[in-house]
Amino acid sequence: MTATAEHSTPTGASARGAGPATASAAGTSAGPAPLAEFLGTVLRGLRALPPLDLELASAYGNVLAEDVATKAPLPAFDHAALDGYAARYEDLVASPGRPVRLRVVGDLGAASWRPVRLTPGTCFCVAAGAPLPATADVVVPATDTDQGMAAVEIHHAPKKGYGIRRAGQQLPEDAVLARAGSVVTPAMVAAFAASGIGRVVVRPSPRVAVLSTGDELVEAGRISQPGQVVDVNSYALTAAAAEAGAQAYRVGICDDDPEALRGLLADQTLRADAIVTTGGTGTGPGDMVRRVLTRRSVVFTELSVYPCATLGFGTLGGEEVPVICLPGDPGAALVGFEILARPVIQVLAGAEPVFRPSARAHLLETVNSPAGLREFRPAAVAERRGGGYTVQPLPGGPYTLSGLAACNGLMVLGERVTTAAAGSTVDVLLLDRKR
Repeated sequence: MTATAEHSTPTGASARGAGPATASAAGTSAGPAPLAEFLGTVLRGLRALPPLDLELASAYGNVLAEDVATKAPLPAFDHAALDGYAARYEDLVASPGRPVRLRVVGDLGAASWRPVRLTPGTCFCVAAGAPLPATADVVVPATDTDQGMAAVEIHHAPKKGYGIRRAGQQLPEDAVLARAGSVVTPAMVAAFAASGIGRVVVRPSPRVAVLSTGDELVEAGRISQPGQVVDVNSYALTAAAAEAGAQAYRVGICDDDPEALRGLLADQTLRADAIVTTGGTGTGPGDMVRRVLTRRSVVFTELSVYPCATLGFGTLGGEEVPVICLPGDPGAALVGFEILARPVIQVLAGAEPVFRPSARAHLLETVNSPAGLREFRPAAVAERRGGGYTVQPLPGGPYTLSGLAACNGLMVLGERVTTAAAGSTVDVLLLDRKR
């Protein structure tokens, strides 16, 4: 069947700690579960982390837990926008076509605080940011004058209001600066500080612990060889969690030892807001993670997704810390992180929207996709002249790390798509990586 690719991701959730029945094992007996149904079930069972009242200097990167409104107009008072001479416009146009000479009655800097007033035929020498004298309605740039000190000759009269910023010109008092669910940016911090706000209520960045499992794993810095595989996943997923806004830390490698895994997870539930494991999600004799966690309220769901056909989700400990179990293959683990772990982190953080932005794109190359599975394939997305996007699939498919390293989007081909022809329109997730 040839069809336009489709993409659907459920949005909206409450947030932290889902109960044991968070993700049903739909699909284990009646075929793979649809991704949207699985995600909807998981995310609806979460709640956001409790809010914190933070000083402004510590707020960057956190998600606002409530709207932030101005405490005063922005700017708070009329002031000069540039260095020059504050004057009355009617004095400047008294002699059309001829230079105007005004008496300089004082200097005003940004630290000036005494109220002053202009009288006819006078002006003040002002610095950018200085409070504006009463009756002044224009600031003449110093470059348009002879820059006199006791008196100044003005060669060119700007328009009335030039060089002035009026109180409330940007925002009035009680105007909403940022909405709950927004990530605090440097520009927001500037606006908050300028409007008299020193503290904001935010959701803390989730603390996410990442661990890899497997007797075969060795630390990075070595080359894989028979019997030894470099632990790619814990490094990659820790970076992915940090990119998603979490306080991510790499726990490292856990051998296929059930007691060691139980102890490690018990320790992490005391310090983490979410735990990401990788490896051991299958049903083979060596898949220790699935055997151990299935007995501890973690449900492993078979999904109609390629790659990453199996994902585990549940909670551990008295605090009901979410646990996300991803496959051991690095490509599948990274795609699984995008599908499940990243949205979970966003919900815990109280961020909106939960999912990455998506777009419709013009496909540049015909691709085939497995029937009955929703495929996430690395791709290069580019903006078209005149609007819209093009998408070029990267070679090797979703299991190829080189493609994932080079991509800036994931092309999404729906379950009913077996062939997407060049020239058709497909959905892409835009990977807005921070640099």
